[in-house]
Amino acid sequence: MISKAATAPLACCLLLEACADVQSTPPMAALLAEASLQNSTGAPVGKASIEQRGAELALVVNVKGLSPGPHGIHLHTTGKCEAPGFTTAGGHLNPTSHQHGTMNPAGPHLGDLPNIVVTSDGRGSLRHSIAGSGQDTLANLFDADGTALVVHAGPDDYATDPSGNSGGRIACGVLTRMR
Repeated sequence: MISKAATAPLACCLLLEACADVQSTPPMAALLAEASLQNSTGAPVGKASIEQRGAELALVVNVKGLSPGPHGIHLHTTGKCEAPGFTTAGGHLNPTSHQHGTMNPAGPHLGDLPNIVVTSDGRGSLRHSIAGSGQDTLANLFDADGTALVVHAGPDDYATDPSGNSGGRIACGVLTRMR
C-alpha cells in the first residue's frame, strides 16, 4: 500500500506538467462595425464586419449570389451606397495618398484589400488584417462621412491605379460602427 504522503509529490508533478501544456486562449474578438452588402437591385448578397482582437483589426467578408471567380473588394471613402452604380461611395479610402495596389511600388493604400474568391455555388469569404491597425486607422474608417465596402465585377490586378482594373461596382455596404 502506498501512503498519501508518498503520492503527493507525484500528484503535484503531474498537475504542474498538465498546466505547462495549457496554452493561453487568444482574446475574444470585439465587433467594431458591420455592413450588409446589396447588389444593384437592392438584393442582399452578403455581410461584412470589422473585428478587433488585441491590436489587430480584421475585415471579415461573406458573400453569396455572386458570379464565380475572383472579385476586387475595396474600402471606399464615403459611407453611401446608392444603386445601381454605387458611385456615391466615392473613391478608395486613401488617407496617405499612395497609389493603388500591393504590387505597385507607390502603393498600397488603406482601401486596398485582397480579392474575394467566389466558388461555383456563388459563395465566398475573406478574413484580412487591416494595415495600420491603430487609432489613426479607426479614425479614417469612422470619420464623419463613414466608409463603404465595395465589391467589383472582376479581379483586382493589385497594380493599376486607381482601382486595380477590377471593373464595375456590383455590390456595396456601409460600415456601421457598433462601439
